[in-house]
Amino acid sequence: MFVGDSLSLNMWESLGCMIHSSLPNAKTSLTKKNGIAEIAFLGYGVRLSMYRTPYLVDMVKENIGTVLKLDSISDGKAWMGMDVLIFNSWHWWTHTGSSQPWDYMQDGGKIVKDMDRLVAFSKGMTTWARWVDKNIDPSKTKVFFQGISPTHYKGKDWNEPSKSCKGQTQPFFGTNYPAGTPQEANVVNKVIKNIKNNVYLLDITTLSQYRKDGHPGYYSEMHGSDCSHWCLPGLPDTWNLLLYTILIG
Repeated sequence: MFVGDSLSLNMWESLGCMIHSSLPNAKTSLTKKNGIAEIAFLGYGVRLSMYRTPYLVDMVKENIGTVLKLDSISDGKAWMGMDVLIFNSWHWWTHTGSSQPWDYMQDGGKIVKDMDRLVAFSKGMTTWARWVDKNIDPSKTKVFFQGISPTHYKGKDWNEPSKSCKGQTQPFFGTNYPAGTPQEANVVNKVIKNIKNNVYLLDITTLSQYRKDGHPGYYSEMHGSDCSHWCLPGLPDTWNLLLYTILIG
């Protein structure tokens, strides 16, 4: 089961297509129920599920408005019983204005209108880490964190000040990506180091930073400004090859 945002969806769709390409004659089904999308390869006992929850922590409608609860995960019961869990978050933590789906943040007994988003992300990730330690049996379930998928909206990140991903047809070539490691990746690394259970980090950040050419922005008129998601086939296939290598290792 993939648990997270639209970048989780990118990886889930990629894995479904990759397996189907290996088993083109297999009977399959696609179902959506109770917030879970599932691709099943009938006769093989393989199910790929996708549970959308951009923040991992709870977002609840209350009298004052929609509250993002940084210290609470109640949806986790839907994630139980899986052989493999691949979590992801960050993409929505930066959203503001009309694209922000919550009105308040709650941290323990304190409710605030907003806070530093990296701080909020760290608190949410720490709550997720506690949930993993409390609820997951590592002898039955392998847990992964997908890692931070970069965006390419600022050409200065790869030393081209006036450009975004639009029009990019080549990867970045160089030994070090100019923008360096994003701060949110450092938050993920720190949280995972403190988890007692064995959680695998799919450290996709740097290899993905090099792929400024891999977004829909160049190829799709409908998504002409999309420099955060990825084309399929494309980079998420590489993420899944890394996942596969770990699973069979």
